[in-house]
Amino acid sequence: MSPALTGVGVGPGDPDLLTLKAVRVLREADLVFVPVPDRAAADGGASPGRAGVTVAAYVAAERLRRLPFALDDRGGVTARREAAWDAAAAAVVDAFDGGARAVAFATIGDPNVYSTFGYLAHGVRARRPDVAVRTVPGITAMQELAARAGVPLCEGREPLTLLPATAGLAPVADALAGPGTVVVYKGWRRHPDLVRELRRQGRHADALLGRALGLADEWIGPLDDHADDLPYLSTLLVPAHRDRRGGKL
Repeated sequence: MSPALTGVGVGPGDPDLLTLKAVRVLREADLVFVPVPDRAAADGGASPGRAGVTVAAYVAAERLRRLPFALDDRGGVTARREAAWDAAAAAVVDAFDGGARAVAFATIGDPNVYSTFGYLAHGVRARRPDVAVRTVPGITAMQELAARAGVPLCEGREPLTLLPATAGLAPVADALAGPGTVVVYKGWRRHPDLVRELRRQGRHADALLGRALGLADEWIGPLDDHADDLPYLSTLLVPAHRDRRGGKL
């Protein structure tokens, strides 16, 4: 069997939201890597990270491996971030060199949506071109938030726009001016600016915030209640304007 690295989407945090395929791939893997904050790891912290907690019900502890990443680095492609990518890729390649054939990387949400997995896969391919890279899709935070809130993401001819707040306010403002649903990830420090823009465009009243979805401290509700206490992995959902029948066909 050729060596294979599979990025497995494990959803926003609730272990019940893993797909059957995700569970199978995780259980069949020789090793399962999970991302953790590099600074916590350097300080001796043993937290398995959000993805590690999510997959704990399906993966024995002896097959779990922590991979430190600069998850809280907001400076773009910094030396710290690149060093973490390189070290993570080297650790996965070491696992293959040591005899592992099936390696999985558990990532919150979906491995093809704003995921660390893409950077890891790039580094592994550069070091071991013979390694096949695959992905298993996962449920995203915007899907879980919409389901929990009972709000359709898109209907009829409505567009659906997903943006990271880290890209700046301008693209979010442009999307809010359109007719469809807007979802913003990674709101965190930009939350006050986002709230002001929503008010300016008259889209504040229907907006919903989801934080720590699927975890013990989960919270879903209006924007203002948690304006000063947002984790990096927060989700803002601004539904499209609809009449009582929903989106126009």
